[in-house]
Order: sequence, then C-alpha cells, then structure tokens
Amino acid sequence: MAAGADRAGEAAPSGAGHAPSAVPGCRNLTASAEVKAAVTRAYRQRVHFAHIEPVPHGFFYGQCGTVRYAATRFLAVDGATYEELVGMQDEGSATKYFRNSGDGWAYVASDGFPAGAHGCGDIPAIPDALAGAWKDCSVAP
Repeated sequence: MAAGADRAGEAAPSGAGHAPSAVPGCRNLTASAEVKAAVTRAYRQRVHFAHIEPVPHGFFYGQCGTVRYAATRFLAVDGATYEELVGMQDEGSATKYFRNSGDGWAYVASDGFPAGAHGCGDIPAIPDALAGAWKDCSVAP
C-alpha cells in the first residue's frame, strides 16, 4: 500500500494537518493500513486485478452509526499485466465506494464518468452527513 496521509483516510492530503472531523451522526476516521488493505481486497475480488492499490492522498474513511464507509480511486502498481493496465485506464479514473456493516467490505457504487459536480455528495450510497465531513471527497488543500 502507498504511504502518506489521506484526507478522511489518514489525516489529510500531503500532510496538510487536518484532523478527522465529526458531523452529527457521522464521523471522519483515520484509515489504518489494515482498512486500506481490506477495501483493496474487496475491490480486487470485484475486478479480478491483483496489482492495484489506492491512489495516494485520496482515501476517505468514516462511520455513520455502526456502518463504516470508504471511498478511493485505484491505480495499477508494479507487476500489473497488460490487461490490468488497460482496465485501469477507465476503472482507475472513477472513485469507488464501499460499505462495511460488520460483515466485511462490499463495493456499493462508483462515480459516473465524468464524476458528478458534488463528488461523493452525488452518491446515494454515501450518507449526506459523511459526504459533508469528507468535503464531497475533495482532495484539494
């Protein structure tokens, strides 16, 4: 997995120093390497690409009630096959959304192409309060 701070995932892009934020009913959390690995495994099972990882500085992680959510784009890494590289040209450009209700991570949605004007705020599977805490999945400083 790529190292570095991630907004809603670890701290904020490029070490910007933003602490995880809370919004009534939902909270932004720090994603551990284990969370990122579990989300990546869930996506690998869906697309059957072995050589992928989350895009650095763009992993979002939070919780509403007892349900945890994650959002990230993926990129191909060293060892990727030709099929993986071609597949990730389209797949990698869209943010993927995941949910864990206690029984493991499940893929729930993907951005359209192009992405909606309100980022993850346009994704019905992501609670509005969490999209707000994630600043609509913006990675701008």
